[in-house]
Amino acid sequence: MKTLLIAMLGAGIVFQTLPETPATHNNVGAVLADTTKKDPETGLIVDENLYMVKAQCTNCHSTKLITANRFTRDGWKQKIRWMQANHNLWELGDAEKPVLDYLEKNYSPTASVARRAPLKDIKWYKLEQN
Repeated sequence: MKTLLIAMLGAGIVFQTLPETPATHNNVGAVLADTTKKDPETGLIVDENLYMVKAQCTNCHSTKLITANRFTRDGWKQKIRWMQANHNLWELGDAEKPVLDYLEKNYSPTASVARRAPLKDIKWYKLEQN
C-alpha cells in the first residue's frame, strides 16, 4: 500500500512539473479558443456579422450573456422573442437574419468529449491487504 501511494505521489510531482502544452492541456476548449480571433472590445468571436450583433445586443446587456450561452438557431430565436416580449427589445427586422447567422455559427452547442459510459455487470471481490 505504501509503495502504491509513493508511486502515485511521485507521478503527481512529475506531472505538475511538465510544461503546459496543447497536448498536455486538460481543457481542450481553451486550447481551441486560443486560435479564434476575438474582438478586443466585446470578447466576441470576430465574424462578418459581428457588427450587427454589437449594434443589436450590446445596447441592453453585456456580451458575457452571449458567450456564457450556447443555443441552436431556434433557441437563439426563442431568446430574442422572449426579450421582445419581456424586456422591450425592438423588432430586429432585416437585422435578425445576420444576428441569428452569427449566433448559430459562433455560439451553438458544441459536441464535447463526454466521460465513458458507466461500467455494468461488475463482479466485485474482496481485496486482501498484507
